[in-house]
Amino acid sequence: MSRHDLLLAIDIGNTSVAMGIYEGPRLAATFRIATDQENLPDEYAMLLLGLLRSREIEPSRIHAAVMSSTVPPLLNTFRQVCRDYFSVEALVVGPGVKTGVRVLYDNPREVGPDRVLHAVAALKRYSPPIIIVDVGTALVFDAVSREGDYLGGAIAPGIAIAAQALMARAAMLFRVSLERPPNPIGRNTTHSMQAGIVFGYAEMVRGMVRRFKEEIGEDATVVATGGYASVIAAEAGCFDALEENLNLEGLRLVYGANK
Repeated sequence: MSRHDLLLAIDIGNTSVAMGIYEGPRLAATFRIATDQENLPDEYAMLLLGLLRSREIEPSRIHAAVMSSTVPPLLNTFRQVCRDYFSVEALVVGPGVKTGVRVLYDNPREVGPDRVLHAVAALKRYSPPIIIVDVGTALVFDAVSREGDYLGGAIAPGIAIAAQALMARAAMLFRVSLERPPNPIGRNTTHSMQAGIVFGYAEMVRGMVRRFKEEIGEDATVVATGGYASVIAAEAGCFDALEENLNLEGLRLVYGANK
């Protein structure tokens, strides 16, 4: 790409679709919209075009696209958006695409592309071993060995999923915001629920990070990402870095490796 060309990076997640506009290595803009499997390509395109124009980005400057998805039905939807509205064929991260990271999972095809992208981006910025904690729809822990290999990890229900299940199944409990309460011992229902969710998840994160370090090295760098990472970062106290756009950076790097 020339210096005037832009790369569109699209990360299709279960809850939201994150999009980044790269001018060379610089992340020029980011957007996030709700994931809706019922939306048609034209509907997603109108949302994206409107967002681009709100940042005064001319759509004709987008000359390439790269994407990953944990929602397979939406892959073709966004492929069509790229073809019809930007006249580009998007590179889809998956089997056969070079990432530069060796995956040591029993069956590498079972690893979600977002987990590999996190490893790609983290290895670009930090020295291994690395523990990546994605506090998103699911709470995902991934381990990268001292040799730079993706080893595997652990998956738990995400903080929002757990909160929603609690509120839905307990008749006397109600919806609360996911924020830090004043104390671990709540003196009302709202603070009690916030304490259980926020402090409880912070302790789970801290405990899992400890267990991962026992396996891959006490000097492992712990990198957090995901929409809810900031909610528990201070309470967990075990993150060395908070990377809001780790997936988008991984997409950019993989696109560069496959040009």
